[in-house]
Formats: sequence, C-alpha cells, structure tokens
Amino acid sequence: MTLTVLVPDDEGVEALSELPMVQAVRYQWGDPVPPEAAKAEVLIPGRHPAGDELWRELPNLKLVQLLSAGAEDWVGKLPDGVLLSTCRGAHGGSTAEWVVAVLLSMYRKLDVFADAHRERHWERRSAETLQGQHALIVGAGDLGRQLRRRLEPFDVRCTMVGMSARDGVHGVAELPELLPHHDIVVLMVPLTSRTRGMVDAEFLAAMPDGAVLVNAARGPVVRTDALLAELTAGRLRAALDVTDPEPLPADHPLWHAPGLLLTPHVGGAVAGVRRRSYAVAAAEIARYAGGELPDNIVHGEY
Repeated sequence: MTLTVLVPDDEGVEALSELPMVQAVRYQWGDPVPPEAAKAEVLIPGRHPAGDELWRELPNLKLVQLLSAGAEDWVGKLPDGVLLSTCRGAHGGSTAEWVVAVLLSMYRKLDVFADAHRERHWERRSAETLQGQHALIVGAGDLGRQLRRRLEPFDVRCTMVGMSARDGVHGVAELPELLPHHDIVVLMVPLTSRTRGMVDAEFLAAMPDGAVLVNAARGPVVRTDALLAELTAGRLRAALDVTDPEPLPADHPLWHAPGLLLTPHVGGAVAGVRRRSYAVAAAEIARYAGGELPDNIVHGEY
C-alpha cells in the first residue's frame, strides 16, 4: 500500500522520491488542496503557521512531520491520534556553530575591532579567551551535545543540564547551585510551559559578574525585562538569536542595551539547511512507512 505525503515544494518531492511505497504530492499554500489530499496520511508543512490549519482538509492525516526542531506552534493544536514529529538532528550543528561564533566574537572583542576598522583607527587591545571558561549548557538534546563537541576543543569545560537528571547530565532543579560557578550559560531548550520564563531575575542574579548568557532557544525562555536590567547595570553580557517579542520592534530598548550581541533568529539559517531538514524528514517518514514510530515524535510538551 502506498503512503501519500503532502510536501510544500519540489525539493520535498525529490527528497522522498527514493522511498519505496511513498508517493510525495506537491501542494501550493493558498491553492485548493490536490485531490490526493483525501488519502494523505502525512503532511510536511511549509513556512505557513500551524494556525492556518491545513490539516483540517486532510481526513486521513496520521502524522505531521516538521522541518524545524521546534514544535511549540503545533503542540496541542492537532486532533487526537495525529502524531507530531520534529526535525531534530538537522539544525544542531549550525546552531552550535552560531553559539561558538558569538562567544568568540564577544571574548575576542571582534565588535570593538570592527568599529576601529570602520574608523580607520589602529589600536592594539588585549581581549579575553574561551580557554578555561566554564559553560553551562541548558538543554542536553541534540543541540546541546553538538555544542559541547565544538566547545571542548577550545578548552571550555562544559556542564550539561536537562529537564531531568541522568548519567552525565544535571537536572534543572540543580540550576541554583550550578549557575554561580559558570562563566557562560547557553540556553538550548524547547519552549514549553516548564521553560517559558525560566530565565528570570532570580536565575540571572545567580550568574556571576561578567558572565555571558546565550539564548539559542526561543525568546520567551528569557524574561526580557529581567535581562535588560542586568545588561543596563553592566553586570552581565548576552548574545541573543531570539527575543521576546520577536521580531524585535525598532523602538525596543534591547537594540541599545550594552553588552549585547544580537542576531535576527539566524542560528540555523545556513546553506544546505533545507537539504539536511529533508534528509531527517525522509528518515522519519521511512520509519513510519515501515510500521515504526518516528524517532522524533513529540510526547506531550516534549
């Protein structure tokens, strides 16, 4: 029996073309759904939000396979019995690379030297180094593991934190004891009711003076007002790829906060990302077509 999968672009059709017993059907957002939608069991959404509810037009839908690692826009919005799978594993490397890039920029004062370059001003300055820093990686999934693998060659000592403790991983309940002993705190957690607002005034106050907070997760994981207070006081530094609100309004005070390196949610926006996403999606769909559950199934709030 052939498994029908709705895909949003020709790249998706090509990615699934070699899967046996899988028919990839192209759909165009905004156009009527193709006739094959009546028997489609799998939907790969495009860039449209979950609120558009294309799934309502798919009576035989059993699985939504995302091309993103985050699932907060979809959790709790699908009918009972419809599985939800993420693209975990496709974006970890590029996101970890972004974290290393911003940390190197901050510690080696590349922004200061870039300003001097524009002003044609030659002045040698001493900088900090990543060597010997202690990094607390909050989120011990694929992203966290990818980051640890990249930081350790810089002689950064990494501590992993997950939602629950396990071998080699501390639990979030231990954060109050861990935060004062780390120079860098990197957020790589999904956005759920447990992580929303996790980084509040108390969390930030536990970080040592001069420490760097890096948010590669989602904006609402951090209480923006609390972070602004610490940045304005000059006690902490931060690198943010995500913000709350997002996109950041032009008049928002974060734009002018001292000690902040800000990028517009581009941690995973690199060449080849679509190809890597579809490779993971194809593997997940192959498992489903073979009668297995996909590896990246979202359970509850995941």
